[in-house]
Amino acid sequence: MRVALLFTDGVGIGERDPTRNPLARDSYLLSQFTDGTGTALPSGGTLTPLDTCFGVKGRPQSASNQTAILTGRPAPAEIGRHILGFPNAELRTLLAEHSIVKRLHAANRSATFANGFPLPYLNMLGLLADDTQGHVAPALAARWKRKLRPSASTLAFAAGQVPFRTLQHVHQGRALTPDIDGRKSAARGFDTPLRSAKEAAAVFWNLAQDFTFFEHYFADEAGHAQDFEEARWALKTFDGFARAVVAQQPPDTQVLIVSDHGNVEDLSQRTHTLARVALLSFGPKLPRGLENLSDVGRWVLQLLEA
Repeated sequence: MRVALLFTDGVGIGERDPTRNPLARDSYLLSQFTDGTGTALPSGGTLTPLDTCFGVKGRPQSASNQTAILTGRPAPAEIGRHILGFPNAELRTLLAEHSIVKRLHAANRSATFANGFPLPYLNMLGLLADDTQGHVAPALAARWKRKLRPSASTLAFAAGQVPFRTLQHVHQGRALTPDIDGRKSAARGFDTPLRSAKEAAAVFWNLAQDFTFFEHYFADEAGHAQDFEEARWALKTFDGFARAVVAQQPPDTQVLIVSDHGNVEDLSQRTHTLARVALLSFGPKLPRGLENLSDVGRWVLQLLEA
């Protein structure tokens, strides 16, 4: 058994109201609604709504909820609060000690992060880059150096001693840009190739290991901006990729699709929501007894017998 986890930031289960919810304007895989209706899932896929609040007051946030997914522990409940953006010292400790990637490594199961990162970013954060074959990283602008902080996902993989892929690997067909097709990355000044959803899915499965993780964060950006057009682009691009990943799925794999909290499903506000998120699962194993985001990490470990 191998597990592929496609993570997209800021997509919850909202009301079927196209005036507020861009998910109600099309039939995406994640177009799932509070009234129980939604897009029928292909390939025998299943939907499990998951709690994102952990009984903690306030709105769910990325750092603490992503830590919950990637450690299998109810991080917000353990530290008593939600942490936005990047992990604080408490979350960094949880990730260093309980990362599911670290536990997979200890169980001799392989893991890889499918995203390709700019080499200067990895260097500045002290993160191990995969073989760069003598590639010299360009200097990073001072304004970016001041802002750089590691995410929960990078800390989880660093705890497992997994080297990170770079933009060089993107060009070699051995990594993906976070925007999948490369257009947003190119517009932001990166020299990246353009790929169709099918091409990106083929790259994904060619690099896949026992546990393969891909991260997409543009829906959350669109939610904070209350931008319907950006939301449409983000949701459509991710959906095309996710459908292609499922269509090309090898028989010995389980594909999981999940978010960390709600946001884009209600563009009437800029903030995260209290909504549940949809865990979509495709493969031979049916999820049972999963209630909140930390159960995702524990289920990955169970699937991989770690």
